[in-house]
Amino acid sequence: MSDFSAIDTGKEAGAGDFLQLLKPRVMSLVVFTALVGLLVAPVSVHPFVAFTAILFIALGGGASGALNMWYDADIDRIMRRTQNRPVPAGRISEGEALGFGLALSLISCLMLGLAANWFAGAFLAFTIFFYVVIYTMWLKRSTPQNIVIGGAAGAFPPMIGWAVATGGVSLESILMFALIFMWTPPHFWALALFMKDDYSKAGVPMLTVTHGRPATRRHILIYTLALVPFALALGFTSIGGPVYLAISVALNLWFIKGAIGIFRRDEAQAEADKYRSEKAFFAFSLAYLFLHFGALLVEKSLAAYGMGGW
Repeated sequence: MSDFSAIDTGKEAGAGDFLQLLKPRVMSLVVFTALVGLLVAPVSVHPFVAFTAILFIALGGGASGALNMWYDADIDRIMRRTQNRPVPAGRISEGEALGFGLALSLISCLMLGLAANWFAGAFLAFTIFFYVVIYTMWLKRSTPQNIVIGGAAGAFPPMIGWAVATGGVSLESILMFALIFMWTPPHFWALALFMKDDYSKAGVPMLTVTHGRPATRRHILIYTLALVPFALALGFTSIGGPVYLAISVALNLWFIKGAIGIFRRDEAQAEADKYRSEKAFFAFSLAYLFLHFGALLVEKSLAAYGMGGW
């Protein structure tokens, strides 16, 4: 971690820079999975309460992103993928990013508690703490299992959405968490396969750096296979059904096929085609998650007409 100064580039921060601090692409996943968790819950929520709850969950996710960029400014300056972020590029100072992130954290958690319930507000606060302190400050720079354990932070949003509606936790919300939690390692390790040099230069002990690409390929296959039972299990709960299960089976067969393909590749092949298969697997992994949660919404819609579920 470096000091609170920014590199003086002569550029002034604009609204787009502060928006970028919130990691909007990551936030879109947070918002979508939290919304699904809220909508598929067995307790209906007033539309205004639902809207405000999702808004504050999104702000909480954005606060995590801002605090992550504050703490990681030193390594973001080294990694090609992150050099143009507002803090390493010098458009926003580290102190501004810290203040912005802390303010959004406080506002989002308090307002979610007031708008929905205090269990959901506390859950959001814990999620921010987990991502910033447990993952960003501790795990990311200390262990190749960083993304495995730290992935829990990205898996909590559907549980928070469920908690907004029900005030608690259930098997269904735990399985939604497990789906994202088990999906995260193969998703990010696929990215690490073709971004290894960045992590190596920054001193981040990603699995590709500490154990090499062949070991990472094995781990992708192992975690993909371990993911399947959790994905399918959701289909047999109160929020699942035959439509979800059919979609899940198809997605998981394709995901396994992709993981096997990556496992069988050597570095000469990957270098020759510029990691095309790894990039395709990474892109499909995003669709994999969105389609699973989209299928849960389809089941909820069908249930409203007496056609969903078992």
